[in-house]
Amino acid sequence: MDVVLIPGDGIGKEISESVKTVSDALKCDIKWIEYKAGADYYASDNKLMEDGLLEEIARCHIALKGPTATPIGTGFRSINVYLRQNFNTYANVRPVSTFEGVASRYEDVDLVIIRENTEDLYKGIEDMLDEDTAHGLKIITRQASERIIRYAFEYARKNGRKKVTCVHKANIMKLTDGLFLDCFTKISKEYPDIMNDSVIIDALCMKLVSDPCQYDVLVAPNLYGDIISDLCAGLVGGLGFAPSANIGDNVRIYEAVHGSAPDIAGKGIANPSAILLALAMLLKDNGMSDKASVLEKAIRDCIKDGIKTKDVGGNCSTAEFTAAIRERIENEAL
Repeated sequence: MDVVLIPGDGIGKEISESVKTVSDALKCDIKWIEYKAGADYYASDNKLMEDGLLEEIARCHIALKGPTATPIGTGFRSINVYLRQNFNTYANVRPVSTFEGVASRYEDVDLVIIRENTEDLYKGIEDMLDEDTAHGLKIITRQASERIIRYAFEYARKNGRKKVTCVHKANIMKLTDGLFLDCFTKISKEYPDIMNDSVIIDALCMKLVSDPCQYDVLVAPNLYGDIISDLCAGLVGGLGFAPSANIGDNVRIYEAVHGSAPDIAGKGIANPSAILLALAMLLKDNGMSDKASVLEKAIRDCIKDGIKTKDVGGNCSTAEFTAAIRERIENEAL
């Protein structure tokens, strides 16, 4: 199976090496096709991404990317946004769960944020009305809302989830969020086997930090989904354990949610867990659920046994942590 690998910037290059090491141990039969993109590439070649990247993603239909930084004041907003819009990867899926051995206020957190990925304020439609007034356009369409909401219910049904919760601010944003909520109310009736409810975004944030275990699948417009994804990651130990999948009809792009961490780049101490968990999502979605389970178990067992990187209280280097995961994988019958 051919998969495009975008190491990205900063620690991306280091954690991408972990991906190759682990996929070899899993005997995934993946051929990694590497392309450059991000701020480092922009600085060296004055391009957003290497020539041929988009065409190769379109051919392979699957990509895995490390973190990419966005240069300030140089003309492009975000590679993540660019790729999502270019390939219409309308669903952003972010699972969040607790890891034994990682300090957290909570136990048994296991929820999934499903975020609409193509519109809302992230369309980036902005202008200056005058020198003192900035204007931004919030776009919510019925087509995109119905698509992401139906995806959330289908995801819940496929993965044995019990409830889908709609996140909104329809009490104030009566037309835009009102439309999103209306779509949810109608579509939820098509899934009588799955419980549903709705919650206002600010109330949700309070409830999440009070008791995140009361939620199962959260479906949200783009901006709210982005915010609550990071909030939920913070509840279980941080972005170092936050994988993500950007799902479209023809292309799927998996990634670590965290940034490029230039302050620790090249020091060999980065935590590769998020991108390895993204690899597990990729494997599961491509008919290799057994290998995905072995990988996730290896990560969890290492952390539980105190084999951790410095960001979560351990003393392992990136390479040492990766080697420990590989050893556990090789001890399993694949």
